[in-house]
Amino acid sequence: MRASGASSPLGPPGVSHPRWGVAPPPVGYFQHKDRGVVLTPEALKQAVLAQAVAEGFAAARVTRPDAIPQAAERLAAYVQDGRHGQMAWMADRMEWRGDPTALWGQARSVIMLAEVYTPAQDPLEILGHADKGAISVYAQNRDYHDVVKKRLKRVGRWLIETAGGEIKVFVDTAPVMEKPLAQAAGLGWQGKHSNLLSRELGNWFFLGAIFTTLELPADAPATESCGSCRACLDVCPTDAFPAPFQVDARRCISYLTIEHKGPVALDLRARMGNRIYGCDDCLAVCPWNKFAKAAQDVKYAARPDLLAPDLAELAQLDDAGFRARFSGSPIKRIGRDRFVRNVLYAIGNSGLPGLRGAAQALVEDGDPAVADAARWAVSRL
Repeated sequence: MRASGASSPLGPPGVSHPRWGVAPPPVGYFQHKDRGVVLTPEALKQAVLAQAVAEGFAAARVTRPDAIPQAAERLAAYVQDGRHGQMAWMADRMEWRGDPTALWGQARSVIMLAEVYTPAQDPLEILGHADKGAISVYAQNRDYHDVVKKRLKRVGRWLIETAGGEIKVFVDTAPVMEKPLAQAAGLGWQGKHSNLLSRELGNWFFLGAIFTTLELPADAPATESCGSCRACLDVCPTDAFPAPFQVDARRCISYLTIEHKGPVALDLRARMGNRIYGCDDCLAVCPWNKFAKAAQDVKYAARPDLLAPDLAELAQLDDAGFRARFSGSPIKRIGRDRFVRNVLYAIGNSGLPGLRGAAQALVEDGDPAVADAARWAVSRL
């Protein structure tokens, strides 16, 4: 839906409201900047949500910046318990992260949007191939931060051009707690694995946020609907869930392969299997995925070389080779050393003597964590 379209909910081009004519609209109403149409807040909300879908988002809802008053306390408790591990950025600026009104005091509404990246095949299948590396579905092609942010900016630009105001867009790169905000907006609920779930989308989707100074009616929050299901909790290889709806990042394979610097604890690296970047187990087993929608953007389709890459080949990557192979991928940000460390843990877990040579070649690597992982892998094989 485009603002100039004949079927637009904004009304026909150039038509002013019959009661107010060209005079300023009443307080709380919006004057369409180009077409003279006076919009109720609800009409503007429905129009921008329709625009979001037209731009490729699977769903969008609205909430208020003050809709998650419990977030700050929960975040403080999480950090106090040390469950954030080495993610110092989570503790930094907690006053912003825990309170969206502190992040940008002028914001009056938050538009939360869902971007689907549902995989074409079951990601758990790769776990049965010990000579291959398992890469999280979201990282098998382009960096979603770039893809989603461009789409958010287009929607935000449309909103400004239509009704004025100011916006800020966020995609997992600022102190914004997207999941609680998305639940408050009614996009879904945080499941027992702490990720967002939706009755219409399953759990294979990214979240984006548009903060705006415009007052838009808020949607009703979503209610938790996990019931007695424990699939996500029971499948976790490292027991990263101390209780339903809680996750200890220090035991999560996604954290260990992406955020954790240095050697991984011995008892945990043995449980990582062939997962070399992220982990999808808890997402993949969720029963709500029977409602998952197919990804619409080809940028999320798995690159053949990242769907089931050969471990022996990956172990040979130097810094230049790593950068070339993962150009445009979110994997690039962790660097060659951390990535090859992960590959060596997978080799050590493979049980394949034929991979011993790939590990042996790195026992004197310049990075201490890589050399440690190589020696561990050799000893295991």
